[in-house]
Amino acid sequence: MTALTGKIALVAGATRGAGRGIAMELGAAGATVYVTGRTTREQRSEYNRPETIEETAELVTEAGGHGIAVQVDHLEPRQVEALLARIRREQGRLDILVNDIWGAEHITEWHVPVWEHSLEKGLRLLRLAIDTHLITNHYALPLLIQNPNGLVVEMTDGTDAYNRDHYRLSMFYDQAKTSITRMAWALAHELKPHQCTAVALTPGWMRSEIMLEHFHITEHNWRDGAKQEPHFLISESTRYVGRAVAALAGDADVQRWNGRSLSSGELAQVYGFTDLDGSRPDSIRYMTEVVDAGISEYVEGYR
Repeated sequence: MTALTGKIALVAGATRGAGRGIAMELGAAGATVYVTGRTTREQRSEYNRPETIEETAELVTEAGGHGIAVQVDHLEPRQVEALLARIRREQGRLDILVNDIWGAEHITEWHVPVWEHSLEKGLRLLRLAIDTHLITNHYALPLLIQNPNGLVVEMTDGTDAYNRDHYRLSMFYDQAKTSITRMAWALAHELKPHQCTAVALTPGWMRSEIMLEHFHITEHNWRDGAKQEPHFLISESTRYVGRAVAALAGDADVQRWNGRSLSSGELAQVYGFTDLDGSRPDSIRYMTEVVDAGISEYVEGYR
């Protein structure tokens, strides 16, 4: 698969999780991918996780693309400005921007009302989830709009339709994830005159490094997670949403999605890609039709 050969991508927040999976799949499609994050082999972020941007860049190159790791704190405008100046200098263009910056699981207080939630942590969460995306868009989009068919993917949790009817277990988390969907919608209006596209995209129940650790499993034996939580059978690898982004980036008619809120499962049905196991999990539909309905685990027809 070399549909993206010659394309330049920036995956902001690619140290781990969806960002890493997306970067790898863009690489597999032939793209040059700049991967950013705060954790390097020499320095860890406040997250204090072992995954590094250098590892992600190497995985991109192994997949068939060209991975370039750049340490960037996307809350620091000067660092983001320098990053885009480097991409302009080295490549002269930017075709794909994926805003996957997050890094706030460790400060979210679940099932805690706003008046009891730490205000310091809550406001920090919003800065990590929203300000980082706005800062990155401010500096990246002048380069992206220089060529038609540029793509911006705003990564979030839950589709617009799902989040509209579901409280996301924390006021601050709820605000963060719904704001990103609206951000993509607004970007679509600003990008349309330049023949560029913005979408919001969510994975389903994704097996990130943190999720695998939580269930004491690996990607090789992930089905064992169902012994603890039967609905875990609907989960998906980080590469699945990566294939969704690669499919969008390779679609000559991608502007049909402009402003839309999409999911990995929905796009798999349209583009025909599968997860690593050859299936097509549709987690968002499963959560609504099975979990919300109080039905026992039943993945047939959903993956």
